[in-house]
Amino acid sequence: MKILVTGGLGFIGSHTVVELANEGIEPIIVDNLYNSKEEVLEKLEKITGKKFNLYKYDLTEKENIERIFNENEIDAVIHFAGYKAVGESVKNPLMYYSNNLISTIKLLEVMKNHNVKNLVFSSSATVYGMQETPKYTEKMKRGDTTSPYGTTKAMIEKILEDLYASDNSWNIIILRYFNPVGAHSSGLIGEEPNGIPNNLMPYIMKVASGELETLNIFGDDYPTPDGTGIRDYIHVVDLAKGHVKALQKAPKGLNVYNLASGKGTSVLELVNTFERVNNLKINYKIVERRPGDLAEYYADPTKAYKELGWKTEKTIEDICRDAWNYEKNKMN
Repeated sequence: MKILVTGGLGFIGSHTVVELANEGIEPIIVDNLYNSKEEVLEKLEKITGKKFNLYKYDLTEKENIERIFNENEIDAVIHFAGYKAVGESVKNPLMYYSNNLISTIKLLEVMKNHNVKNLVFSSSATVYGMQETPKYTEKMKRGDTTSPYGTTKAMIEKILEDLYASDNSWNIIILRYFNPVGAHSSGLIGEEPNGIPNNLMPYIMKVASGELETLNIFGDDYPTPDGTGIRDYIHVVDLAKGHVKALQKAPKGLNVYNLASGKGTSVLELVNTFERVNNLKINYKIVERRPGDLAEYYADPTKAYKELGWKTEKTIEDICRDAWNYEKNKMN
């Protein structure tokens, strides 16, 4: 079985390549290296002991995608590729709409031309927007997204729904992630955010490594047990395994799944766990809430368990240990 993995050198894509290879599935990687590094390929080969075919192509160029499909007998596509920085998307919305939507449409056109109609799409919990209950289920309607990045995810979901409505021979799996964190236990691959991170765990890493002095915690007056925001964190290896299970087990048709732990962890809980597990002190200060931040949200991942036989196996302790192990390896 050959699977095209778009954005396969990125954070989630690279971990998924490892899990596909572990299952005896052959990943073919396409990545334009906008938000990733070519050296990740070498690390993937070191972890798995296998060689991978890499195409350094941009998916907005249709002839590039045609070439991949002409040269390989592809069975399915896992589509990660896309710009993903929330702050950057707010500053440069046209770049996000242009890249994320056009690349996906061109990919789908080529898939259709080659009669490859099996797709796993990397979506996000951001498509839920603000819901009235903190526990998010797949039955909820998409809400108002809070950034152009999130809006591109919601728009692509709608494109996929319309495509399926027009031709139900497609098998489309939409995976909505909550907060992917952690790193591979080898310490060779992990998260590499650009600039000052928008997300909590990479921010903790930069403070732990001495790159930044202080972690800003946005608000401690939420209606939660310790006053800080609660989120659903999922280890990236668990998440990667969810993609493999989706390929192997999902029913035919169009299906949507939450991939998450189903448990909420507060900002202070995560910081305290990181300190305890790694025997480190993280300097932090409480600052004003960020506009648009919710007090609490987490997933109901029951559907993925029932239909895919998938659930998270790694703990918050594992997340903190593996993330710091990767960071230390980079510093050595």
